[in-house]
Amino acid sequence: MTIVSIWCRHKGDNIIGAGLGLPWKIPSDTRRFRNLTQGKIMVMGGRTYSGMPQKVLMGRKVIVLDNSNTIEVFDAENHIVCNDIANLADYPENLYVSGGAGVYSMFFNTPSIMPDVVVDCVYGGAISESAKDLIDVNKSVAILEQKYMPLPQRFMLDEVETTVWLKKGEFVDQAVVKEILNYLETEG
Repeated sequence: MTIVSIWCRHKGDNIIGAGLGLPWKIPSDTRRFRNLTQGKIMVMGGRTYSGMPQKVLMGRKVIVLDNSNTIEVFDAENHIVCNDIANLADYPENLYVSGGAGVYSMFFNTPSIMPDVVVDCVYGGAISESAKDLIDVNKSVAILEQKYMPLPQRFMLDEVETTVWLKKGEFVDQAVVKEILNYLETEG
């Protein structure tokens, strides 16, 4: 199993969200996220799941991390609720961690399920002035910078620079890395 973490964070302050939404609108980044996770098993927290448009998640495999027992999935055939992140340590398929900040933190701080690959999209533009309840991934970025190595390729699209990072000292499935890099090289 390979665990891939994917996010778009704001340059300098590592903001990834504002309440249940994003503090920016970048259609190309939304498309990148959708395409990189298409056909993959996505893992996200209950708030992220609730904030995602249903049309984006319909027909996709999603694991919702929630121990409150309050999340009801809207696509029972493809979405499941998991109340203990430790249950994912031996998951038989690749997982794509898709947020929010608490979920990223759990993955980055649990050695048995630390992401093998991080698709780090960094937005250099402005955050909406009306954005409230800003959410950051500062702690996860600190771990990224200590325990991961960036690949030399950088991909720029609409003020978003994307870098792929690999966990240091670990074997990473090269087919997964190649698929991500091939998409980033040919997108647009």
